Amino acid sequence: MTTETPRWFKSSYSENGGVCIEVATNLLPTHGVIPVRDSKNPNGPVLTLHPTAWAGLVELARQATV
Repeated sequence: MTTETPRWFKSSYSENGGVCIEVATNLLPTHGVIPVRDSKNPNGPVLTLHPTAWAGLVELARQATV
């Protein structure tokens, strides 16, 4: 099993002082999931999403900003 470390990043659209989520898409090829966490609590829980669920979350966020 691969023990690759997540490489967390925030969206380039994050302009609100760091109050957003971070994702680690580097685990998708090896683990088939996208971990998501609260940027304000990097040692807190991590939500692990299937790529389809991640796409749905991104689409929901896009619709909310229109």
